[in-house]
Amino acid sequence: MTTSGVRTRMVQTDRLNTFVREAGDPSAPVLVLVHGNVSSSVFFDALIEELSDTFRVIAPDYRGYGGSERRTIDATRGVADFSDDLAALLDALEITAPVDLLGWSAGGNIVLQLAIDHPGRVRSLILEAGGSPYGFGGTHGLDGAPTAEDFAGSGGGTANPDFCQRLAAGDRGEEPTSPITTLRAFYVKPGFTFDAEVEQRYLDGMLDTSVGDDVYPGDSTTSENWPGLAPGTTGMNNALSPKYLNQRAFADLDPAPPVLWIRGADDQIVSDTSMFDLAQLGKLGAVPGYPGEDVCPTQPMVSQLRSVLEAAGDFTEIVYEDCGHSPHLEHPERFVADVRSFLV
Repeated sequence: MTTSGVRTRMVQTDRLNTFVREAGDPSAPVLVLVHGNVSSSVFFDALIEELSDTFRVIAPDYRGYGGSERRTIDATRGVADFSDDLAALLDALEITAPVDLLGWSAGGNIVLQLAIDHPGRVRSLILEAGGSPYGFGGTHGLDGAPTAEDFAGSGGGTANPDFCQRLAAGDRGEEPTSPITTLRAFYVKPGFTFDAEVEQRYLDGMLDTSVGDDVYPGDSTTSENWPGLAPGTTGMNNALSPKYLNQRAFADLDPAPPVLWIRGADDQIVSDTSMFDLAQLGKLGAVPGYPGEDVCPTQPMVSQLRSVLEAAGDFTEIVYEDCGHSPHLEHPERFVADVRSFLV
């Protein structure tokens, strides 16, 4: 057990041994919660409890994240390793009816991919601060056109190396690039405060991320194009590279499942001016040698997602003011109410 009413267990699938949080009546409608990058299902504990009176809530950890088995992420499949892992988990749990899924940040890309590759398994989607369907970095325009032929500016090399070293070392300090400082400054709107015990549990979830070329952030290659790096072939950040990830096909589903999209107005991670997009950082002078916006424009992540959802048809967008990257943490009561209104 973790918090009251939330159970944990390992579930062996035909792909990997998966750590799962769950609660609710096993006969209730199934809601699957899919966490974001450098996090785990622990970030959903309170949400699981709130929704478990109505749903059978299931929240797995990715491969190599949280308590799940460490397995190499084949980035050349985009995020399909994760969506196939999710389908395998549903099989192992003998869940055959279509389910509702909530994907937070990169989890949004994973549930989109599940809908594309396994449409019969999806009843509806909730995208919480969902990533662009064209991945993270290295594209421009609403259609996700690559900025460079080799997709420079995306992939494993885009992660801050000092942050990665601190993550691998289990650093619990408060230096500018430490995990807890990143949690406070970017996962939520700066100024938002957590309960101290809860914050440490979230930090634990971040530190449970397997660091290396195989999981996070992944490998990288050099490039003649600014900023001098291009994606490799393994690991999470490469799986999110537009070299391998293009989810425009979601709009071609017939029919596409209904989507509720909830995001924070002050999100600094998934944004049209993301502070994790090297082009945006170059524009601000934080990464040297920036060639200018005519050569390397910033990625309009939010606008790209909206464009695909508009083409798909059935979606509702809700923007929370005074909110960063984690609406379910920053405005929990409103978030639960909006989820219930959409699903029930």
